[in-house]
Amino acid sequence: MKLTIGFSPCPNDTFIFDALVNKKIDTEGITIEPVLEDVETLNQWALQGKLDITKLSFPAFFQSLENYMLLNAGSALGKGVGPLLISNLPTGQAGKEHGTRNDEVERSVIALPGAHTTANLLFSFAFPEALNKKFMIFSAIEDAVIKKEADLGVIIHENRFTYQQKGLHKVMDLGEYWEQKMKVPIPLGGIAISQSVKRSVALTVDKLIRKSLEYAFARYPLITDYVKQHSQTMSEEVMRQHIDLYVNNFSLDLGPDGKNAIEALYKVFAAQQSLDETGVSSADLFLS
Repeated sequence: MKLTIGFSPCPNDTFIFDALVNKKIDTEGITIEPVLEDVETLNQWALQGKLDITKLSFPAFFQSLENYMLLNAGSALGKGVGPLLISNLPTGQAGKEHGTRNDEVERSVIALPGAHTTANLLFSFAFPEALNKKFMIFSAIEDAVIKKEADLGVIIHENRFTYQQKGLHKVMDLGEYWEQKMKVPIPLGGIAISQSVKRSVALTVDKLIRKSLEYAFARYPLITDYVKQHSQTMSEEVMRQHIDLYVNNFSLDLGPDGKNAIEALYKVFAAQQSLDETGVSSADLFLS
């Protein structure tokens, strides 16, 4: 059996899936065909039901419940892992000009990594009236802020580790805001499988993703060639920072705490979209 899987070229994803897609573990007769793309592209494809298995942001998942269910392994959740709101102004000046007051941010042009990203949802959670948004690929946001094509930017992935080197400054940690308000970990992205895949096969894939990650953890801090080749100019130090931040016990198994956090995020998403969330249960979200 052959199944397609989409994930990003970022180190956290390639670290998790290396052993699976390169058959370093026994894949039990399942061939996994990888498709590496930016997460917002994967989000768009998820809305079309394009891939059998896919990494996706949670807002995209919440819009794709007819097509996908969430696996227990492979997700990115945690504490202190959220997107950052940044400015090209020093912290004091940024606070004065853009600040974190709602009315100041509402007047700003905000660069965001995609309409269906968790970063966009968390930004809107903190600043619900800030609607002047420019969506672009995540890797272009720092330059957009530097060139003043946007007043503020919301950064994710490895940009969390590089923005200061480019003279940019943090205005707000949007993940920290979420944690303070909701008292649950930050759900960033999940791994979902098509509803058309048999449950027995889905359970096997879930188990294989966990085995793939356990294989990687057993050899860490080794950075494999597969991770390196997709990380381009990123240093090994930044690769490890990336993995340390985004890959954890929730990536092995969501568990009750992870599922509770995702359900809390769904309620926020439903409220923003004026949806009735009372009709959606855990059985609609998670593979069981």
